[in-house]
Amino acid sequence: MSLTGKVALVTGGGTGIGKAISEVLARNGARVAVASRNRAHLESASEALRALGYQLLPIQMDVRKKDEVQRAVAQVAQGWGSIDILVNNAGLSGMTRIDDPDDRGWYDILETNLTGIYLVTREVLKVMKEQAQGRIINISSVLGKFGVPGYSAYCASKHGVIGFTRALALEVVQRGITVNAICPGWVDTDMARLGMKECAAYLGTTVAEFERQAIGAVPIQRFVEAEEVAQLVLYLATDKASGITGQAINICGGQTMV
Repeated sequence: MSLTGKVALVTGGGTGIGKAISEVLARNGARVAVASRNRAHLESASEALRALGYQLLPIQMDVRKKDEVQRAVAQVAQGWGSIDILVNNAGLSGMTRIDDPDDRGWYDILETNLTGIYLVTREVLKVMKEQAQGRIINISSVLGKFGVPGYSAYCASKHGVIGFTRALALEVVQRGITVNAICPGWVDTDMARLGMKECAAYLGTTVAEFERQAIGAVPIQRFVEAEEVAQLVLYLATDKASGITGQAINICGGQTMV
């Protein structure tokens, strides 16, 4: 599934799923612009990928800030000519209970997970070539298909990503661009570990017990690996997936069938 000659932009590419996606796309021939708002994460990921001999462009960018998004997309387009593949992976999680008087968590999560995708996608579409099999891949979540108590902001944002994906797919279909969402379940990342810690505290149990119960609720009896999500992104990014658009594809070990 070669991506030779393609240019990809991966937001939130410094850690976890985003780093795995960046590596898999680069391994298969793409030139990858790795974006992150965290300089330390960006430098670490860039060093690791360059050590493997991959072509990449590290970009510090906060997806919530329009001016930074415009600058970053222009930097990629000026350097490499266009963007063929956009992976909207940057995301923020966290518990936002409805009785919490501090609403900063709500705004941070919605602005990062939903408004950020809108801002980045709008700019990338300006430089994505017509009829060149452009690809937009949005990382949603299984929490975009059902609710979890205490996570109203995260669930709302990830439901929104799926709605955005479906509408945009129809809006750009005549340009030869496909738009799809991927909905991971539990993935073994630092973000997931933080989520388990929060949930365990909310339920009054230990992290180890919560993890045991979480794994028990997954039919394949394990968490998904970031590499597995990255391989699905790779497939959707290739010419082989030209017949798939407007979809929200689960990769969750059977946790949800919706």
